[in-house]
Amino acid sequence: MPRRTKIVATLGPATDDARVIDALIAAGVDVVRLNLSHDGHARHRQRAEQVRERAAALGRDVGLLLDLQGPKIRIGRFRAGAIELDTGAPFAIDADCALDDGDEARVGTTYPAIIDDLRPGDRLLLDDGAIELEVEALAGRAAHCRVLIGGQLSNNKGINKKGGGLSAPALTDKDKADIAFAGEIQADYLAVSFVRHADDVREARALFTEAGGFGGIVAKIERAEALADIDAIIGASDAVMIARGDLGVEIGDAELPAVQKELIRRARELNCVVITATQMMQSMIEHPYPTRAEVFDVANAVLDGTDAVMLSAETSIGRYPAKVVAAMHRICEEAEKQRSARRSTHRIDSVFGRVDEAIAMATMYTANHLGVKAIAALTETGSTVKWMSRISSGIPIYAPTRHVATRRKVTLFRGVYPVSFDVSSADIHEVNRDVVEVLLSQGIVRDGDLVIITKGDRSGVEGQTNIMKVMRVGEHRLPTDD
Repeated sequence: MPRRTKIVATLGPATDDARVIDALIAAGVDVVRLNLSHDGHARHRQRAEQVRERAAALGRDVGLLLDLQGPKIRIGRFRAGAIELDTGAPFAIDADCALDDGDEARVGTTYPAIIDDLRPGDRLLLDDGAIELEVEALAGRAAHCRVLIGGQLSNNKGINKKGGGLSAPALTDKDKADIAFAGEIQADYLAVSFVRHADDVREARALFTEAGGFGGIVAKIERAEALADIDAIIGASDAVMIARGDLGVEIGDAELPAVQKELIRRARELNCVVITATQMMQSMIEHPYPTRAEVFDVANAVLDGTDAVMLSAETSIGRYPAKVVAAMHRICEEAEKQRSARRSTHRIDSVFGRVDEAIAMATMYTANHLGVKAIAALTETGSTVKWMSRISSGIPIYAPTRHVATRRKVTLFRGVYPVSFDVSSADIHEVNRDVVEVLLSQGIVRDGDLVIITKGDRSGVEGQTNIMKVMRVGEHRLPTDD
């Protein structure tokens, strides 16, 4: 059985050689991520073109996800490059301090409006929580704090407010220019950083569409306040990413595991794709093997039902990009052998609002109880296979489609595999046989296997899936009145 959980790998300096890209694809990467927080459009365009060129040469469909930087709220720089903050010492975040004039008493900030968001008693977390401050007083454009957790503090470190509540908009001017770029290069997914509510997702989608983009929108869940509007955010998104770095800083690391499990459960329940991200194989930036804790982390996300697991610095700047993908591949495969990862009661009592959705659910129920070898769901947009992929199963779902964009889109769906198939050129009565022949030619099925095929009686028309047919391979060559 092919691996069902998808792997997202971030590109960077460590992957710029075409041979490394080939190794990543061979190791099993499904989607590549371009982090727009680093490098310019020219470099990202080169990486996107290289991945698509090498994927095509290797006969693979690989999705392309562009990740917006979002509002990076940071301190400024210190005259000495770094300072040592003692626990109990006073320290100020001062919007009037020049960005390069920080010292042991105060430092500037890239987001001066942060002062308006603060109240005495608030906790500020700097450098991913390594430094903690408590706001004691506000005076003018400065927040005067007391150091609760000290240590070395260097230039340009991030600022989070414990519990959330910073008013910075999700989309900056840079992000809007990057959205135009994403539309230009036809990104398959656009990830929106620091989403606060569903309107942030809708705004990004409107800008992406205006720029000519057809890809999906990924809402990154990394602000505490996003959790209060999570159902609306999920409903407005094609996928959500559990961005555990900033989210863990804002809500506290001890709360993060339960929140991650709930986000995976809720996303699947609401028919949304979910990506688990941040430090999944962090030790492999420098080492060729993961820690046991990292193995458990990846496996638990798979067992909870995540669609994809994501690598960041591990592949973008790490020493072993292909090895880390291969290691993640092995862990996912083993976790997926567990019975709990292949059985589901998802929506078993639901009433369906669409015929194609009902066909998708009936297909998965039948497949899970009939010993079916494979499912082939002819699709125009990927909607039918997305619904199918919400049901835990050990049965692979193939998505025959003529559209390259749809093949790349489904690379993020758990248990779904793209297949190039132009239904518009086939006789409607021969489609089933042709699809089975494609599966046979790729070694997916063999004579005697049961296959379920779903399609619409108006081939090539979006949203028209209304037929489910069970076929036995070999018998498909016999005349049929279908």
